[in-house]
Amino acid sequence: MKTRDEALARDAADPLRGLKAQFDLPAGVIYLDGNSLGVLPKATAARVQDVITREWGQDLIKSWNTADWMHLPERVGDKIARLVGAAPGELIVADSTSLNLYKVLAAAIRIAQADAPERKLIVSERSNFPTDLYIAESLCAQHGLTLKLVDSVDEIPATLNAELAVLMLTEVNYRTGYRHDMAALTAAAQAAGALTVWDLAHSAGAVPVDLNGANADFAIGCGYKYLNGGPGAPAFVWVHPRHTDRFWQPLSGWMGHAAPFQFTPGYQPAPGVRRYVCGTPSVIATSALECGVDTVLAAEPLGGMAALREKSLALTEAFAALAEQRCGAKSDKDLGVYVVSPREPARRGSQVCLALKAPLEQAGYAVVQALIARGVIGDFRAGDPARLDQVPHILRFGFTPLYIGFAEVWDAIEHLRQVLASGEWQEARFNEKSAVT
Repeated sequence: MKTRDEALARDAADPLRGLKAQFDLPAGVIYLDGNSLGVLPKATAARVQDVITREWGQDLIKSWNTADWMHLPERVGDKIARLVGAAPGELIVADSTSLNLYKVLAAAIRIAQADAPERKLIVSERSNFPTDLYIAESLCAQHGLTLKLVDSVDEIPATLNAELAVLMLTEVNYRTGYRHDMAALTAAAQAAGALTVWDLAHSAGAVPVDLNGANADFAIGCGYKYLNGGPGAPAFVWVHPRHTDRFWQPLSGWMGHAAPFQFTPGYQPAPGVRRYVCGTPSVIATSALECGVDTVLAAEPLGGMAALREKSLALTEAFAALAEQRCGAKSDKDLGVYVVSPREPARRGSQVCLALKAPLEQAGYAVVQALIARGVIGDFRAGDPARLDQVPHILRFGFTPLYIGFAEVWDAIEHLRQVLASGEWQEARFNEKSAVT
């Protein structure tokens, strides 16, 4: 893509371009942060208003039956299942990603301890999202296990041995956008006698996922990123049917009971994945999530996740190439930008992460803030100050093909070029750290 006119032509020929009409997007904003918080679907406000004023306001508690609030987690779960290769009744909306990870990792540990008590390792990546590692640390302390962290994907095969109980990975790495081969790693871990837990926070709604095809064991995911469910949207949990009824999950709340309205003092888990619900579902938030999921399902007549993936790869490749050609080593004036995300399509999620070479290696946060002030919204993820050459500060940009086009890719890179070439990022206001980066 060599000119903005070429970008406009690609947008005009895009068969998915009409899906953008589903969203309320602020004028003058290039939103490249859907991998952190999806944008607002136009249907959400009216749906939430209806839940509040009619279902809650008029029908009150009757709506648990008349509006079927009781089965809302299953209904929305079945919709998400269509996006991640799960069957109806296998996936349910509940709680947060952290709580759901606690549930499934605890269940996986109990299965491993029952089947092979000599296995004492949980393996994950040091660059995995911190909440996953914190939850794993907590459960290891409770169950006498050890959390082993690898620094490279190449180190994973050596950990698939007789010591491994659970391999816990996020399919698409939140920092770099690296995408694991779920099917291959699942098969290798299971061949070694271990279980797998997959975090789909940066996968669901972004890349095609086939949980059953990969024969995965457990998975959890996020509702407020590519599923456009709104800030703090409920998460989801999936358990392969061979594991679902084997153990009680550790947060055995009343909504996961086989008969919650019998009000018996002893817990009896519901059959299937319903037992992975803990407390009363958030009806308003789950209703908003359903609107977001529907925006992704709207692509089904146009080719579904495969079509979204094809456009995502084209967008991310164009962005990475332009970053190198206009701001990096391939440009007439190297402005210090280089691409951290994989260039191999199969190994890249729906984001592109950039970093800055010396002497600008500490400038990432300020550059992102300068871009945001111009209406180009991405985010910043801190690296390791002790080894920035290996774990650099990241300028992170997510590409949601439902509402991002090629002209926005071109314009975002032009803004980046101007911010760096002018030194605009050095202004004091861009170097003041906010609570959220």
